[in-house]
Amino acid sequence: MGTLYVVPTPIGNLEDVTLRALRLLREASLIAAEDTRTTRHLLTHYAISTPLISYHEHNKLSRLDAILAALATGDVALVSDAGTPGLSDPGYELIRAALEAGFTVCPLPGPSALLPALVASGLPTDGFLYLGFLPRRSTERRAALEAIQALPFTLVFYEAPHRLLETLDDLYAVLGDRQVVAAREITKLYEEFVRGSARELILHFNLNAPRGEFVLLVGGFKPPESVRWNEEHVRTALAERLAAGEPRSAAAKAIAAESGWGRREVYSMDVG
Repeated sequence: MGTLYVVPTPIGNLEDVTLRALRLLREASLIAAEDTRTTRHLLTHYAISTPLISYHEHNKLSRLDAILAALATGDVALVSDAGTPGLSDPGYELIRAALEAGFTVCPLPGPSALLPALVASGLPTDGFLYLGFLPRRSTERRAALEAIQALPFTLVFYEAPHRLLETLDDLYAVLGDRQVVAAREITKLYEEFVRGSARELILHFNLNAPRGEFVLLVGGFKPPESVRWNEEHVRTALAERLAAGEPRSAAAKAIAAESGWGRREVYSMDVG
């Protein structure tokens, strides 16, 4: 009975692969790859000849049986186009299916754009929230941002270059002029970090067309201490709005915007 190894691969620089990853790619009976052409380039560079099977967003469900059958007789290495499988890349469904079938899933540490961008951003790293790609439509994107606008954590997103300016506009509209870092082409020749306020980044990328894949990092919500209400003040305001017939969700959202409290904290508060 084989093991499913979740193997991170370089996101740019081919030297960013571990010795253990190379060994397992050689020893596996099969490699399930998001893009076999990209993976074959890596394998050729390191003289690895393990058989490949495609496993990507459009065939990930139809391929499950074949990969599980391969696991019954040997180890399988799961790799994505670049970085860590399952992290905004295909992998979740296969990992779940392997676990449910009784196979061992073994993750390897390794490359991703998320952590290098975070630690070099200059924003707080003691608490952060990774949300992958925001919705493509502006209305849905703004709604997603509204749901997290009161969180104190550094926010981390992935974004494509052709949507970057629209996303920055929505960040500014919903979250205000917070500190933002746009990290692009991590580990590659044109690696770059652009740091500044949301308005400054909008101006920068209007003058300099976005190129490459981006990690967007946004400073968390920091209400001025003088604005943050005490608990009794929040409880009283909520009770008054509910007594006036306002829905709890709407009351919580309005109070959160004024008080410095999180919307969920206000929503769940007992007013007796």
